[in-house]
Amino acid sequence: MNKTAYDLVIIGAGPAGLTAAIYAARAKLNVLVLEKAAPGGQILVADWIENYPGFPQGLSGADLIMNMTEQVKGFGVSIESNEVLSMDVSQPVKQLQLNDRQVSAKSVVITTGASPKKLGVPGEEEYYGKGVSACATCDAPFFKNSVVGAVGGGNTAVQETLFLTRFVDRVYLIHRRDQLRADRLLQERAFENDKIEVVWDSVLKSVNGSEVGVSGITIENVKTGEVSDLAVEGCFIWVGTIPNTGFLKDSPIKLNDWGFVEANSRMETSVPGIFAAGDVRDTPLRQVSSAVGDGAIAASQASEYIEKFDHEG
Repeated sequence: MNKTAYDLVIIGAGPAGLTAAIYAARAKLNVLVLEKAAPGGQILVADWIENYPGFPQGLSGADLIMNMTEQVKGFGVSIESNEVLSMDVSQPVKQLQLNDRQVSAKSVVITTGASPKKLGVPGEEEYYGKGVSACATCDAPFFKNSVVGAVGGGNTAVQETLFLTRFVDRVYLIHRRDQLRADRLLQERAFENDKIEVVWDSVLKSVNGSEVGVSGITIENVKTGEVSDLAVEGCFIWVGTIPNTGFLKDSPIKLNDWGFVEANSRMETSVPGIFAAGDVRDTPLRQVSSAVGDGAIAASQASEYIEKFDHEG
């Protein structure tokens, strides 16, 4: 079997992984970046980013990733289209099984990100990033003085809905039950906010629109079966997030109850030499800026680990 040895393997080419690659290259490490899809991850669905420092006019997610990718390649780092199927981290040198071969590394940085859960209703995928969103922090300013829909009932859904009210005129918060699951304090804030109208016992059936964008949503009352339409210009869906950690299912790397990688402020996981950065880790904020910071720390710590690894033989 063809085996290749590296100082560092970075799994995932989103903002965290690409930043880690830049720092690793500057540390003169022999590094490989693996990405099973296109570099960028979830950021590619962002039409426009206005909260990333240094770009006062904003830029598209695709442009930001293109710039990051060019910067990584400028340092001579290879970004390979491949998938990690499993990892053996039982020995000091880690073994990664890819689609076509096995590679080894002294250290690994996991930056595989997370994906918003989707409902699978008509129009959801079609308008994703074009009126359908899972991030109010990212996209709320685009809906200033608009009416939008929101789906969910947990802490994230209510927190994000409250954030939306800083920008929009009204939010229809659609929840399939007759009471929210969010913490009581959050519920009270939502109920006291005149811009929020909770639509109880209802589920999203479709997102409607045209080439211009979202123009409405269709909902169904789960108790009465009544179907109705709401005129909205956007729809935010918060029904959970799925970490991309399936390849770690048989690994000793510690995950939390939701499957996110547990890592400390140095991005160290429960296994020496394995680091995690960005949305894949248990973190209170999932933004490009925080992912970039995570990636820089992870690569820096990995570099220190590899230096110690080499010194101790």
